[in-house]
Amino acid sequence: MLSLIIPVYRNEASIPELLAELQGLHQALAGALELVFVVDGSPDRCHELLRTLLPRTGLDATLVLLTRNFGAFAAVRMGLEQARGDTFAVMAADLQEPPELVLQMQAELARGQADVVVAERTLRHDPLLQRWQAQLFWAAYRRWVVPEMPPGGVDIFACNRAFRDALLGLGESRSSLIAQIFWLGFRRASVPYERQPRRHGQSAWTWRKKLAYLADSVFAFTDLPVRLLTRVGALGLLVAGVLGAVVLFGKLSGLIGVPGYAMTLIAILFFGALNLFSLGIVGTYAWRAYENTKQRPQAVALRVDRFQSH
Repeated sequence: MLSLIIPVYRNEASIPELLAELQGLHQALAGALELVFVVDGSPDRCHELLRTLLPRTGLDATLVLLTRNFGAFAAVRMGLEQARGDTFAVMAADLQEPPELVLQMQAELARGQADVVVAERTLRHDPLLQRWQAQLFWAAYRRWVVPEMPPGGVDIFACNRAFRDALLGLGESRSSLIAQIFWLGFRRASVPYERQPRRHGQSAWTWRKKLAYLADSVFAFTDLPVRLLTRVGALGLLVAGVLGAVVLFGKLSGLIGVPGYAMTLIAILFFGALNLFSLGIVGTYAWRAYENTKQRPQAVALRVDRFQSH
């Protein structure tokens, strides 16, 4: 049986169409489908609507309501924990990823040649500005975090039970679920697809969330900040050495009659700023290490409803 995890946030308008598409998916899989909806503290009527409509569909479904908005990746992890299938897939509730993509990923898993299948975007039917932002974001992600990330990025995936268990075993917070998928290794395959235009509402994936996600990924999976700090420090030492040599030459040659405060002040400001920058980097790593020692759950379910197929 395939367990399909669907995080839900501000998707009230798309739920009727989503359920209709999922009924077609249920038929295509001959009923071997379990749905796991995780309502991620959505402020609209998503949970109420799903509780009303799901029993009428005859689908085997689990509806999870989180106590607040924990974020999409925490919602996916909660769905993976609740799922009872043999294979697992994730799709968005906004229908920008076509539901038949789930069938393609499931077919790849059924071949037995891959433990995880990622959906690789080859084209986006989004507004120009959103496409440009996405290209910039994923280019930075490929450059600094996961070099093997497809150029179009990855949001949804499917996996077998062994991979699911290994993924849930990574209990760290303030991390990146997608980067963890690539970090784990295993046998990986990809399925190309075209991202469809958004049918309802606006994306909740804002630039602020993108930058926070990129920062989490950088600090969790690379030593880029430390290497950057080392290079800045080396450059600072070089600049200080050159300035010191210039001042010494001027003093010995009589070009500087009375020592001034300018160079001293510049040196103090430069190394003071460098020291503060260093403390910020070290403090960021220390905070994230502290966060991981708390062993807090990454999401908390307020309510779980199960609906049996008939």
